[in-house]
Amino acid sequence: MAAGRLPPGALTLKQFLRRQQVLQLYRKILRALREVPAETDRQYLRDWAREEFKRNKDATEEDAIRMMITQGNMQLQELQRTLKLAKS
Repeated sequence: MAAGRLPPGALTLKQFLRRQQVLQLYRKILRALREVPAETDRQYLRDWAREEFKRNKDATEEDAIRMMITQGNMQLQELQRTLKLAKS
């Protein structure tokens, strides 16, 4: 293999880092959902998160992926604020 060439199907550094961001967001969401008091709500939200990530797993456009990560982070923050208020 020539220097600087990637095998077919290999991720570029940028794609790899973006993938890590997505996985980190998914893990943070699942951790936050552990705090939801009602089991049925927790299961509903877990299923919703899983379906959202599955639905968008084949996205390749960089701008769209960045936008989805931003939206996911905003939804995570909203969930965390709601859970914090519920505990007060």
